[in-house]
Amino acid sequence: MYFVYSIQSEIFPERYYVGMTTDVIQRLNEHNTGKSIHTNKFKPWKLLTYVAFSDKGKAGKFETYLKTGSGRAFCKRHF
Repeated sequence: MYFVYSIQSEIFPERYYVGMTTDVIQRLNEHNTGKSIHTNKFKPWKLLTYVAFSDKGKAGKFETYLKTGSGRAFCKRHF
């Protein structure tokens, strides 16, 4: 399974990050231990939501959508 996830910084709640992984818990731990240069300065992070896909291509397209302006608005309304 492929998971598209959304996390929020606990210290800077206006900061969100969207990504894709096959292991949500491991990836969240990587964000919180500073292994991602894109999220390191805003840690710690909390998991807001994740969506499971059996198809990697569909997961990638959904992740890309969530990173657009329309996708960010979707996240704020629904997650």
